[in-house]
Amino acid sequence: MSGHSLEVRNLVKDFRLRDGMRFSTLHAVKDVSFTLEPGRTVALVGESGSGKSTIARIIAKLEIPTSGEVLLDGASTKFRGDHSAYRRQVQMVFQDPFASLNPFHSIAHHIERPLQLHHPELKPAQVRERTVELLERVALGPAYLNRRPHELSGGQRQRVAIARALAPGARFIIADEPVSMLDVSIRVGVLNLLADLQRADGLGVLYITHDLATARHFSDEILVMYRGDIVERGPADEVILHPQHDYTRRLREAAADPERLGQLRDEVRAEIADGGAA
Repeated sequence: MSGHSLEVRNLVKDFRLRDGMRFSTLHAVKDVSFTLEPGRTVALVGESGSGKSTIARIIAKLEIPTSGEVLLDGASTKFRGDHSAYRRQVQMVFQDPFASLNPFHSIAHHIERPLQLHHPELKPAQVRERTVELLERVALGPAYLNRRPHELSGGQRQRVAIARALAPGARFIIADEPVSMLDVSIRVGVLNLLADLQRADGLGVLYITHDLATARHFSDEILVMYRGDIVERGPADEVILHPQHDYTRRLREAAADPERLGQLRDEVRAEIADGGAA
């Protein structure tokens, strides 16, 4: 597909495993294809070991596929060499907000650094101004500039990680289990933030999760992944309410009260309104 899109085409990833003197092959990703478009969220759903995080790492240029390609706006992208132009467009929010931020640097540094790298034309005062704007967009603000990551809650750290991903001007965000390590009470707040930013900026978001509940709630399309394969795909409501594959049915049965999973974002936001910014 050409035009404005991020396309994964026929992606395969095999890992060579060694057990003593014997070798075997783990087929982590088996011929996976899908397209991420601006203004839409695609959820890649599956249990641990299904291959979904491997796909995220390949898209983020942190892993080299065995075969297949990733295309940005219709053009194939390289997996070796300088990725700076690609990463200006495609950014990743990692699962662990505790590990993804350097504890020795201030919050300002974490956001200013990608601004300086990807926008060298900016003067120091402009970099600081944009940093404050980004912090305000994630409901933090200038009071957090000089704090260190250990002074923030998990939810606040993940908000900083989201601001950092937006700093280069990314059009596509890969969110790999972005709330799985946060307290249940603050997960929806972070997901609502991602949804609001997606709508405001027309971002394409790949939301990787094991949770069908949030997948339906925040996604336009769901891809269900099992043992390296996409076993089911379709509009979020259709996949959740009328699953065709046995594995999808098992995931659905494990979700609490699936009939309520599609409630409006405003309803969920109202439920957490008294809790403030996580």
